[in-house]
Amino acid sequence: MELLCEECGRQFIHTREKQEFYVSIGLTNLPKRCPECREKRRNQARKPRAPRREASPGPGGGGFSRGPRRDFGDRDRGFRTGPPEQFEAVCAACGKQTTLPFKPNGSRPVYCRDCFRQQRPMGR
Repeated sequence: MELLCEECGRQFIHTREKQEFYVSIGLTNLPKRCPECREKRRNQARKPRAPRREASPGPGGGGFSRGPRRDFGDRDRGFRTGPPEQFEAVCAACGKQTTLPFKPNGSRPVYCRDCFRQQRPMGR
């Protein structure tokens, strides 16, 4: 089957073997470029890219980057060690004292485990 290259305008042959190969790997469209132009595009995609900028830590912390590794010695690297911090609060439904894995800011009601389960819709 002869096709016309979208890139250079030359005609190229799409052989039966190539067609069978394309079907075997799940490709359904005919190629738009001749083998030479496809190779050029592949080589352009392989060119080294500019290095990524380091992510700055936002409100949630984190800020992992792929930049150069730094030796912090014995300093804290921001990873938690030990059990997570717990905060005390009073349940808005039953008034029972409860512990939470987050610090409540007062903008929303806080529930103990039992009352929270009752608040959630069934099926979740």
